[in-house]
This record gives sequence, C-alpha cells and structure tokens, in this order.
Amino acid sequence: MRVWLVWLACFYSTWLLLSFGLGYWSQIKAHWPIAAAMALGSYVAGATPMGGGTIGFPVLVLFFEMPASLGRNFGLMVQSIGMTSASIFILCRGIPIERRMLRWSIVGSAVGLVFGTYLVVPNISDTTIKLIFACLWMSFGVLTLLKNRELCGFKNLAPIPKVEALFIGLAVGLAGGITASVTGVGIDMILYTVLVLLYRMDLKAAVPTSVIIMAITSIMGTGLHVYIGDLNAEVLHNWLAAAPVVILGAPLGAYLVNVIPRIITLYFVAVLCVLQFFWTLHQVNPTQDQWIFVAANLLAAMVGFVVLYRLGKANYAKNGAAAKVEVVTGLDPPEPAM
Repeated sequence: MRVWLVWLACFYSTWLLLSFGLGYWSQIKAHWPIAAAMALGSYVAGATPMGGGTIGFPVLVLFFEMPASLGRNFGLMVQSIGMTSASIFILCRGIPIERRMLRWSIVGSAVGLVFGTYLVVPNISDTTIKLIFACLWMSFGVLTLLKNRELCGFKNLAPIPKVEALFIGLAVGLAGGITASVTGVGIDMILYTVLVLLYRMDLKAAVPTSVIIMAITSIMGTGLHVYIGDLNAEVLHNWLAAAPVVILGAPLGAYLVNVIPRIITLYFVAVLCVLQFFWTLHQVNPTQDQWIFVAANLLAAMVGFVVLYRLGKANYAKNGAAAKVEVVTGLDPPEPAM
C-alpha cells in the first residue's frame, strides 16, 4: 500500500499549496455543499459501477441549475482523482480485474472521447445532455432492481478469450468514450453490464474493472478539456472542494464492499438512479419530441440488456460448467482449453 500512500501525500501537498499558497481557500469553503454531496458520490464510485459524476452531475445541474457542460467537466475532473485513487487502491490490494477487456476498452475510449467531444457534443443541447444522463442511469437502475440478486450471485472469474476481448473491448470503449464525452460518466456502466450479462463475471472483478476504466477515461477526458481550454473557474472551485473528500471516499467504497454487502449498496444506488430520472423530467418538462427521445433511449437500453443477458445465459450454459474459475493476477492466465 506504499504506492497509494505516496499518491495521497503527493495529492494533499499539491492541494494545500493551491488552497493556502495560491489563495483558493475562501472558494473552497464557499463550495462546501459539493464536497458533502461527493462524500456519498465517492463511496458510490468505489463500490459500484457508477462514477462519482453520477452524483456530482445531478447535484450541480439539477439542484444548483448549472450548465450540463459544467456538470460533465466536473465529473471528469473529480473522477480523475477519486476513481484513480480507488484504482491504485484496488491494484495495490491485488483485487481481481478483467485485464484483457480493460486494455482494449481503454483504446476504444480514447477514440470515443475525441469523436464525441468534437463531433457529438457541439451538436446537442444542454437539455438533451440532461435527458441522456437521466436515461442512462434509469436503465441501469431498472436493470439492477430486476436482476441484482442474480448478478450478485455470479462467480465466474475465467479469463475472456483474447479475440473477444479485443473486439468487444474496442466496441465498449468506443461507445463508453462517446457517452463519457457527453455526460462525464457511462463507460463504467457499459463495461460492467457487458461483463456481468454476457460473461456472468463475479462482481468482485467486474466492479473494480469498471472503476479502473472510468478512472482512465476521466484522466483522458480531463486532459482533453485542458487542451481545449473550457475548464472554467467554477469547475476548478468545485473540484478543489470535492477532491480531498473523494480521494479517500472512493477507496473507502472499494474497501467497504467487504463489510457492507454489495447487493445492499447496489439496490440503494438503483433507487437513486430512478429518483434522478423523475427529478430530471420534472425539471426539464420535456416536449413531445423529447418524450419520444426518452422512450427510444430506454427501449434501446432494455433491448440491449435483454440481448446481452440471453447471449450470456446461452454461452454460460454451453461453456460455463467446464470453465475454470481462477483469480486474474498480474499475468495473463493461460487460455482455457478449446
């Protein structure tokens, strides 16, 4: 754990310099509500396949009525600290992850972020971004409420074949990168969904893998927006207030799943997903075209979940009994026998 402790020391040294050496402390105090909200958000980020931006976005955009672009940029920035901290913690503790799918998802995510940032985001409105965010997490909430007990019972830790990991990982990364470029979150949920529905993967590996992909995507996304130059002072002030909380909260979430059953946490965040959906609809007051957009998004998500679930069920019925259950370590495990 020395690597993680060094990371904490480096962060807090930098934060103290910014807060008191460069005079940001008054702004940090003024933005304490986002720090309080992200205490919950960071726990959710470390314990579930939901980035901290899942809490930060609705708090800033729905409660404080700030632009969706600010909520997205804040989500990427705060996750680049909190979920990176959780990722370092996960790797230091040797928690199993699906490395093959993760590698190719990172590649796809980089492409998706650039594509989405330059070609998708400029062509959609703030309201559309709010509705996409609401639909994304509503679909996850419904999936969790319906299938949580079954998903938490999966025990498969067998490695994914290399060719499948390449093509599916690239597709997940591309779709997730575009989604993250719009809302600041989403690739973690997409990767998690594929791992548990298609491969029946144990959540003790699927969730940490989703945490790491969101951390890396957030770092890339933050770097991209630094390059673009659209991270304004309000984003920085909120980040400075929340960062010292999330850097500890996300690893705490990753640790506490060993104490608090994950099934309880997932039910809790599923309810939050449903509530934020109705909160968004109430605030947006959608037009007829926007209602059609919402219905189409939810229908597409549910159809996708059903297809993945049935493919995974058929695949597991065919190969699951013979699959060897093994913890993924730092080295790629051998290919299962054909």
